[in-house]
Amino acid sequence: MPVGAYDCDVLVVGGGIVGLSTAYAVGRAAPGTRVTVLEKEPGPARHQTGRNSGVIHSGIYYRPGSLKARYAVRGAAEMVKFCAEYGIEHAVTGKLIVATERAELPRLHALVQRGRENGIPVRELGAAQIADYEPQVRGLAAIHVGSTGVCDYAGVAGQLALASGADIRYGAEAVRVDRRPGRGVAVRTAAGDVVRGRVLVNCAGLYCDTLARLTGDEPGVRIVPFRGEYYELARPELVRGLVYPVPDPAFPFLGVHLTRGVDGGVHIGPNAVPALAREGYGWNVVRPRELAGTLTWPGSWAIARRHWRHGAGELHRSLSKGAFLEAVRRLLPAARADDLVPAPAGVRAQAVLRDGSLVDDFLIKEGPRAVHVLNAPSPAATASLPIGREVASRALRMLAAAGGAGLPAARP
Repeated sequence: MPVGAYDCDVLVVGGGIVGLSTAYAVGRAAPGTRVTVLEKEPGPARHQTGRNSGVIHSGIYYRPGSLKARYAVRGAAEMVKFCAEYGIEHAVTGKLIVATERAELPRLHALVQRGRENGIPVRELGAAQIADYEPQVRGLAAIHVGSTGVCDYAGVAGQLALASGADIRYGAEAVRVDRRPGRGVAVRTAAGDVVRGRVLVNCAGLYCDTLARLTGDEPGVRIVPFRGEYYELARPELVRGLVYPVPDPAFPFLGVHLTRGVDGGVHIGPNAVPALAREGYGWNVVRPRELAGTLTWPGSWAIARRHWRHGAGELHRSLSKGAFLEAVRRLLPAARADDLVPAPAGVRAQAVLRDGSLVDDFLIKEGPRAVHVLNAPSPAATASLPIGREVASRALRMLAAAGGAGLPAARP
């Protein structure tokens, strides 16, 4: 393909926060590099980025030395700075992680040690001290994590799009990829347009494994979608900030928690249940082909066998408001049934290996002229700026190897 036939140097598929952070990082590391972002929705951040609880995570839960831990700690500070620089709503509120049963106390103490290993400010609290932070919350003990906060991630994504200098094309769903040696990558959209780039970056989120296969690369994982169901608290004055239970390390989700957002409202959740479509935001959203893809992946059945007890509890809370309220009242005894107002759900794109192992860290793989972001669960929004730099660095190295002589290497 002649040089002049390329529409861009770096072609990013996916206009969520990771894809837009990548475009932003390319522009900062290598000014003059032409970047195009294809997003199938009419605007940015319409799925995982815009449908989460808005928490700027501290990194306390993650294994020391893991990408999650390193990027979350670094990313939290950078996210606060980015929001302050561009006037995006945010607040560093701190959060409580509360033990409500004696069996949780050893896990709570382990989190204290993990937080300190990750360089995170942590304060241990007795039962009476919990009320200093959250008067309505009850527990046997807690820890206060001072670096946790909240922000408007949809606003962050929109600002990244503006500041990136990239050509952002909305309503452009990638349906076919043609990659040939020495000829770059061409993506055909559902509208029939063809966009040609020297290097492809796959940030397609819920469809990242599908896009990898369209490119001709076997991702080695499948995305299994889990719906996170939320309520909003009708009496937000009951909660001052962020309140979490002690997570069970055997289960991949954090449990039902309370989050006061930048708008002053308090979200409760998420409850985690299998979604019947990759964008299955309710039980009534079923896409047979996508559901069949989930059910035919051996890892899906291995997850069901391994976590069926937890899964049954999550399903029960999904179908029973009373069961959900019971989980809430473990932390917030004053909550009543009429305090729980249904709120929009989100869907988590969880990468699962063939043996049923849930990929626990960020997963980025490379193919010829392609970089695939294959697992970017929470805290991906928090860590999006350092993740974007990492993906941009890989894309720019590929670009230089493909003949983009003179392009500077991305800053680490």
